[in-house]
Amino acid sequence: MGHYIANLRDIEFCLFDLLERESILGKSIYKEIDRETAMGMLEEVKRMAEKDLAASFIEGDRKGTVFNKETGDVTLPESFVKSYRTYMDNEWWRIDAPVEIGGTLIPPSIRWAIAEMVLGSNPAIHIYASGTSFSQVAYQLGTDDQKKIAKHMVDKDWGATMQLTEPDAGSDVGAGRSKAVQQSDGTWHITGTKRFITSGDSNLNENIIHFVLARPEGAGPGTKGLSLFLVPKFMFDLETGALGKRNGVYVTNVEHKMGLNVSATCEMNLGEKEPAVGYLLGDVHNGIAQMFKVIEFARMMVGTKAIATLSAGYQQALKYAKDRVQGPDLTKASDKASPRVTIINHPDVRRSLMVQKAYSEGMRALVLYTASIQDAIAIALAEKDDAKIKDLEALNDLLLPIVKGYGSEKSWVLLGTESLQTFGGSGFTQDWPLEQYVRDAKIDTLYEGTTAIQGLDFFFRKIVKDGGRAIGLLGKEIGSFCASGGELQDEKAALAKALEDVNSMMGAMVGFAMESQEKPEEIYKTGLNTTRLLMSVGEIIIAWLLLRQAEVALSKMPNAGKDSDFYTGKVAAAKFFIQTVLPHIRAELKILQSESGALMEIPESAY
Repeated sequence: MGHYIANLRDIEFCLFDLLERESILGKSIYKEIDRETAMGMLEEVKRMAEKDLAASFIEGDRKGTVFNKETGDVTLPESFVKSYRTYMDNEWWRIDAPVEIGGTLIPPSIRWAIAEMVLGSNPAIHIYASGTSFSQVAYQLGTDDQKKIAKHMVDKDWGATMQLTEPDAGSDVGAGRSKAVQQSDGTWHITGTKRFITSGDSNLNENIIHFVLARPEGAGPGTKGLSLFLVPKFMFDLETGALGKRNGVYVTNVEHKMGLNVSATCEMNLGEKEPAVGYLLGDVHNGIAQMFKVIEFARMMVGTKAIATLSAGYQQALKYAKDRVQGPDLTKASDKASPRVTIINHPDVRRSLMVQKAYSEGMRALVLYTASIQDAIAIALAEKDDAKIKDLEALNDLLLPIVKGYGSEKSWVLLGTESLQTFGGSGFTQDWPLEQYVRDAKIDTLYEGTTAIQGLDFFFRKIVKDGGRAIGLLGKEIGSFCASGGELQDEKAALAKALEDVNSMMGAMVGFAMESQEKPEEIYKTGLNTTRLLMSVGEIIIAWLLLRQAEVALSKMPNAGKDSDFYTGKVAAAKFFIQTVLPHIRAELKILQSESGALMEIPESAY
């Protein structure tokens, strides 16, 4: 058995008791899958994740990648290759492939529940296997010939990368300098350097399709001037997929990182050794919009990865706290002869464990709630229900920066301050997997836009640009829940008050933004608080989802049987979160309301 312990009981509870996913199974586009089939898939992934995938987690970290500077090739440890092949050979790639070319259609909620266990056991496997997800973009947005490329990506297990970042541009994607020059045969030659490219090369796949943003000759500045090109590692026969000569896209460096070491993060050069031949996706110059299909998937994946790692850390900490004997019970501390107890009996350890439990289970619900919105989008699109699609897509867009930004930030912090801390000094050693969890999870706050960028996106794009519609609809749903009565009335009242405080935060920030039309520097007051707002809205959603879980648990307790403790834990986690976390939102409101923007007036030399 490897390091990983999946929490399938809680996944099942979220899917079928909290989110009632059984209501969409056996119907419409999901008519061929029922609860028994879905649970069979999840149980099989649990077995595979805990054993086969987790088996190479530690060695992948210790050995990392081997980079050949002469050839530009990257090699991975044999044990990791074996784990990857287990995932692919068992055909789990089918849940991401277009149905038209061999994919299996399942609800996103089931798909992301599967992903949690893969990402929790060995995240790099899911990351390297993303080539099948990229094929969706090539198939949906590509020309007829590019649909054939998508089929080769699926049939032949080709890898894929997303190439946005450049050394001088960073998160300012529109400042990218990579260029594209059209050729007489309709292809394009790409030149430039890209940095921090995940899965830039490996010995897992015979070919890799790089999705590269570049600026065609004569195109305008900024992101609007960028186009998206498919650039293969090896040229190939379009009809058969048979490989030809090497294309001019090479790894020139592999980053030495603090974690996720088996995932090759590469610097890539295009067009230096020989032409880097690319194909304009869809034969249209719409690069950023096309790439956002990949970015949205990646942000969901990163948030799920972070939350899965927190769950893994909590499971490890809980087991350790139940086994580790140290110190007397606090009520008998003065009696030197009193028996030693397991550390779960110490008040602060118990507090720490409940923090981990509440957040890991609350954020799992956040991921699967967001995925349930994606379920509804897929059904509405299939049934051409235009009235629903716009609001559902806006709600999904609103939730993604919370899943990614809030989820990654909270998971990283809690893994270090609570999960690792449960082990004391042992947590700082490689005897336990916590130190690797912490190192591996830090990247999640940086991947696909840092937490600060998620905060800016959340306020300016997902609230202001949307006119507050999606956040208003979500707030209305939470408000209705708070007013619904029942056994948790006090907790619901506390949530309602916190919701008012968050609404006041948004009102103040909109006020700052409006004042900036007359005094531009007022916008600094907004920028100083966008992350504060993102995290506060995240706390509200987690509190709401935990209380919904508690309400379901209370309804089941009379006939709970062996699940009695499970439901008791649900109620306890919700009450604990309401009591210990939500009060901080009032303080965040006071801080925001007193914002003067003074930080922006301090001279740089004063720092």
